[in-house]
Amino acid sequence: MKALEIKNLKKTYNNDVTALKGIDLSVEKGDFFALLGPNGAGKSTTIGIISSLVVKNEGSLKICGIDVDEDFNSAKLKLGVVNQEFNFSQFEKVFDIIVTQAGFYGVPYKVAKERTEKYLKKLGLWDKKDEQARMLSGGQKRRVMIIKALIHEPELLILDEPTAGVDIELRRILWDFLKEINKKGTTIILTTHYLEEAESLCKKIAIIDNGEIIENTSMNKLLSKLDDQFYVIETSNHIEDKFKLTNFYSEREDENKLAVKIPKDKTLNDLFAEQEIKKLKITNIKNQTNRLEELFIRLTTKND
Repeated sequence: MKALEIKNLKKTYNNDVTALKGIDLSVEKGDFFALLGPNGAGKSTTIGIISSLVVKNEGSLKICGIDVDEDFNSAKLKLGVVNQEFNFSQFEKVFDIIVTQAGFYGVPYKVAKERTEKYLKKLGLWDKKDEQARMLSGGQKRRVMIIKALIHEPELLILDEPTAGVDIELRRILWDFLKEINKKGTTIILTTHYLEEAESLCKKIAIIDNGEIIENTSMNKLLSKLDDQFYVIETSNHIEDKFKLTNFYSEREDENKLAVKIPKDKTLNDLFAEQEIKKLKITNIKNQTNRLEELFIRLTTKND
């Protein structure tokens, strides 16, 4: 069964701006799926339609096999959405916010309390359970949003920029948590502007631009379209500002780190044959994490 199935989805606003031009999108159950696109591409409109906040003009939408137009209430029970904006009372206690949310989905009070405790502890917020939401940091509020969306334990979870404004450490905590619930069976659709986040987490990816899906494939297949490979070389000795390679493009990131681009017809062995490289005391070499960013820019710029 597919977790999400969209066919010929169209949306035009009153000012005749076409947000969606008839997109088709299918997400298999158990996927960790990235939906990416530049600002104004149609991501938010698509998520708005899925979550019933935006009315479509045309097309069909099924959540876990349930047609939203035919049985909205049943479809809604299968879905959890984490929006960009905080949508809870700032003066209500954290524990009460989540238990109340569970009630909207018919979760029994005893079960709601147990789940609330479980998720608050899992995401490091148990000591904040009796505090008003206004006392929380931005990252803590973001975690409350995720727990709210999960409290009825939906089969499909949509995360719209879940780590926006969150520091690196908390992003890693959220990544680990999302990987865990995905491994246990929750299908996840992620939108993010941190493209290394999508590359690290997601197995499948669709890119939307100008209201159309321009790529819909696996992450590995998409990245294989890159003509070049990017590596970061770390050294124990100082890299001079003027450091340059003869046959490869390189850029000094700091005094102990060098970014290198290797064309598809070259290998690491070719790189290490360079005389300048031999002067470096290399301690580590790894793939650069902005490969998806480069390809994303290339695809969306081409589409424009």
